[in-house]
Amino acid sequence: MATLQDRLDSMTAAGALFEVVDAEERKIRCLACGHRCLIKDGRRGICQVRYNDGGTLRVPHGYVGALQIDPVEKKPFFHVLPGASVLSFGMLGCDFRCSYCQNWEISQTLRDDAAGRDYMPISADELIALGTGRHAQAVASTYNEPLITTEWAVDVFRRAKGAGMLTLYVSNGNGTREVIDYLKPWIDGYKIDLKTMQDRHYRKVMGGVLQHVLDTIKWVHEAGIWLEVLTLVIPGFNDSNDELWDAARYINSVSPDIPWHVTAFHPDYKMTDPPPTSAATLQRAAEIGTEAGLKYVYAGNLPGRSGEWENTRCPHCQTTLIKRHGFMVHENQLAHTDGTCPTCGTLIPGIWR
Repeated sequence: MATLQDRLDSMTAAGALFEVVDAEERKIRCLACGHRCLIKDGRRGICQVRYNDGGTLRVPHGYVGALQIDPVEKKPFFHVLPGASVLSFGMLGCDFRCSYCQNWEISQTLRDDAAGRDYMPISADELIALGTGRHAQAVASTYNEPLITTEWAVDVFRRAKGAGMLTLYVSNGNGTREVIDYLKPWIDGYKIDLKTMQDRHYRKVMGGVLQHVLDTIKWVHEAGIWLEVLTLVIPGFNDSNDELWDAARYINSVSPDIPWHVTAFHPDYKMTDPPPTSAATLQRAAEIGTEAGLKYVYAGNLPGRSGEWENTRCPHCQTTLIKRHGFMVHENQLAHTDGTCPTCGTLIPGIWR
């Protein structure tokens, strides 16, 4: 009987994001994520879904492991078409192994027998037809890590652009210059998780490197792709004032216009000891972000408990421009505009139409 790995290997195509290291020995280097895996013939990258077949990189193609319509606020993007519906799709696998992953049944399928997630074959054209049929205004590669399935995402995004849809990534940010350049012509918005400012946590808990994420934040912004950053605030892990200040200062050093979302943790997967994040902790984090110079800071996923931190306000005159409750938009003064504050004329950065 074929294993899930065997069946996924049949759902692949020739990849583009690699370089030949040794043609004679058929060694290649994958360029899709910050691991830059050196892969021998017949072996796999850390993600388990990109592999070397005779000196050619094979990559996931033509299936989804998760698919649904979401509000754009759930991604979260707060400065991209507020209130819009998004066709959200994911595949299987991840380049990280976060012990608190809330999508672990999708991301860790090939590492953890308890996951047991399957997939559904589908073409890029069929995906976009589903989205337009449900009046989705955007399509997002999300749920698992999209960087490791970038070639598939670009195939989908090409068709989405032809249908007039925006294209979005929801990512851990473990990128490379090559993958950002490859994505740039086809992507409108990119959300990056800045999980911690401690490299030892990245290495031990996620299996990554902090600097790779910091670099990707900078590269995405420099590429002119709309960027929002999220930090899941975990009690006792990354919620100290010093660490929150470090995160806020770094984002501000790239641009004070980057929205920063601080969101609440709940125990999940293998990290079950920390308690859920309190509203007071999120408000403290949001206040630090504002004090650090960030203009747009949001405390999310505790609907109605974060006060004004769910809303978008003009940084110049403090007019409330977008009122939210959770993922619901109750008022939007920037709808169908170029993002200009109607009170003082300040331009609010984002994608508003």
